[in-house]
Amino acid sequence: MNERIITPRNRGFLFLDAHPAGCRSLVREAWDSVPPPAAGTPDGKGPVALVVGSSAGYGLAATVAGLARVGVRGIGVCFEKGPGRRSATAGWYRTAALAELAREHGRDMVFVNGDAFGDDVKDEVARLLRERYGRLDHLVYSVAAPRRTHPDTGVVHRSVLKPIGRPHHTKTLVFGPDGDPEVQTVSIAPAEGGDIEETVAVMGGDDWARWIDHLADRDLLAEGFTTAALSYIGAPITERVYRQGTIGAAKAHLEATARALDARLQSRVRGRAVVSVNGAAVTQSSTAVPSIALYTAILRAVLGERMVPPVGQLVQLWDLLTSGGPLPLDDEGRVRLDTWELDGEVQQELNRRWDAATTGNIAAVADLDWFSAQVRRLYGFEAPGTDYGRPVAVDVPWPEPAPAPTPVP
Repeated sequence: MNERIITPRNRGFLFLDAHPAGCRSLVREAWDSVPPPAAGTPDGKGPVALVVGSSAGYGLAATVAGLARVGVRGIGVCFEKGPGRRSATAGWYRTAALAELAREHGRDMVFVNGDAFGDDVKDEVARLLRERYGRLDHLVYSVAAPRRTHPDTGVVHRSVLKPIGRPHHTKTLVFGPDGDPEVQTVSIAPAEGGDIEETVAVMGGDDWARWIDHLADRDLLAEGFTTAALSYIGAPITERVYRQGTIGAAKAHLEATARALDARLQSRVRGRAVVSVNGAAVTQSSTAVPSIALYTAILRAVLGERMVPPVGQLVQLWDLLTSGGPLPLDDEGRVRLDTWELDGEVQQELNRRWDAATTGNIAAVADLDWFSAQVRRLYGFEAPGTDYGRPVAVDVPWPEPAPAPTPVP
């Protein structure tokens, strides 16, 4: 067994290794934070669910909350790298830990490791549904990727984070080589050429629709099937690089896709398709967006414990999806789980702190300790009760599915 001491070595917000024991502890912590299922929920009889993008961020939160709160059965899809010269990715270790927890609690969950954009993965998921679970009740789509190989054309599309129309100048938070925080101003060149189309091809709704069509064409959607794509809008401070930028164009395409899917699903299986707008969080994807790190650190300082973590938000979403009642939607047809973030008084105080933020006073206007800990937790560090001075086994195998409890008719 290959055991090593894993220490946090990073380049900016990216860490070179992940800690297996820390990842396991943090997944268990997330599970334990979920309110128990409603009384009368039968073990092993939960709805059949598919989470695409199940190993990180809001997709991981959706998987944990679905298993712990609703008792879902089904499949998680993610794309992670196993151990080699370095440790495995954090998502690999989180998935192994979540599979272990699911078994402990009598949940039947299978995890597929592969490119969610590819038709081969869709075929594998369809096979597992047909042989193990039957028709699908819910699909949560939460994919954030820098590139996508289109399965029909073989063309590789690459997403970019750029404003549209003119350059954008914004504050951002960086940490120097010695770990000292700095507030810097960055200039981001506007989108050019095919930047918008490329980003929409990767982060828009095309692949989500392909998943639905792939499963519908194989008669694998249950009557009343619901699907939700997880998204983010954010505040005016970040809108030039986010909602009004190339990624915003992709989000607009995602919302248009939801409306088209909703109409098709209602006529086909009396189903629903929605976009769920979630609140800010520290994720491996969000830390790549200029200004988001500074924004989130200040938001935490304003809200403190009132900031709703991803698992808490996804508990709300699962309760809505499984209630059987109408979904509360905004004027654009979206489920809004971000109202705590966009509250007027919260944003007013956030704007005041943002305008005042400098390297000299950043510790007073933002919660840097919390933010730094959240970044480290993405890779399994800062987990309570984990001894980071002890060697830990890094060759954790990908979780193999247990035998199906009963044949699917």
